[in-house]
Amino acid sequence: MFGNTIQLAHKALDCLWVQQEVTSANLANVDTPGYKKKKVTFEEEFERKLRAASDSNGGKSMRKAIHEMDCLVYSRDDSARVDENNVNADVEETELARTTLHYQYMLLSVSNDVKRLQSVMK
Repeated sequence: MFGNTIQLAHKALDCLWVQQEVTSANLANVDTPGYKKKKVTFEEEFERKLRAASDSNGGKSMRKAIHEMDCLVYSRDDSARVDENNVNADVEETELARTTLHYQYMLLSVSNDVKRLQSVMK
């Protein structure tokens, strides 16, 4: 009924959770000399895999693409501070708020999908 929506939302929620953990770790280490900021990316990879899957034979390849999706955590080596730490607390707090809102939106979306399914089943 929902196609791949719930599976895709599940993967997105997993990656948003990782992003919140990484951002929290960055904030916890804002004053640690030599700490290098970590970043999470998944949106571009999701889009690339979904486009490739939609160009192939449909359902099974789309499910496989969703299953194979993962988020990438990497370090940023640039630094403008004397202590070689490259974490900007303001940027990280903004990122944490954005990720939290995105996570809540995805949960609401999944919840609405489940409610629609329950309504159809009644």
